Amino acid sequence: MLVFAIVEKINAQIAIFCMRRMGVIAGDNITIYGRPIVHMHQNSAIKIGKSVVLCSDSKRTALNLNHPVKLSTIAQGALLSIGDDTGISGATLVAAKSITIGKHVLLGANVTIVDTDFHPIAPQNRRHSDDASKIAAAPVVVEDNVFVGANSIILKGVTIGRDAVVAAGSVVTRGDYPEGAILAGNPAKVIGSVYEK
Repeated sequence: MLVFAIVEKINAQIAIFCMRRMGVIAGDNITIYGRPIVHMHQNSAIKIGKSVVLCSDSKRTALNLNHPVKLSTIAQGALLSIGDDTGISGATLVAAKSITIGKHVLLGANVTIVDTDFHPIAPQNRRHSDDASKIAAAPVVVEDNVFVGANSIILKGVTIGRDAVVAAGSVVTRGDYPEGAILAGNPAKVIGSVYEK
């Protein structure tokens, strides 16, 4: 057991070293379980705050993870920012413009957050188009202390107010959602408030 813990700690330090070497701005006391997948487009930025946990190992979380944590910027000028003391379990975050995750956020198992459609909506040449002007993208903001349940998807153009909860399996589409909102469904709707007693 002690050997496993030592190997896990060494692997985490290697992962942090590799991220910093590729240009990720990483705060102190980051905890990594398993090996995240990190990709940075040229002239883009990934910022990870202090005391963030990136969990890519199903043994370290209550739910099974479908894949490792993936953090990716896919366009010049893109920004992916994760605030202090945020926990991420097997989530995928892909930014073509910007994704901002606040402090003390919980991203449950297999959450997906993307700020782009990746392909044009128009059917002509959809699969092979790399013309960014034809691919819709809009910033995503998840404010402080939000809890996003397992297998939820947050799409482009979404802002979720602080203290909100996104129910497991929800699909949150374009729009601004208030502080403390409880969101559920596909498409997600506000079904309550965490402030109600």
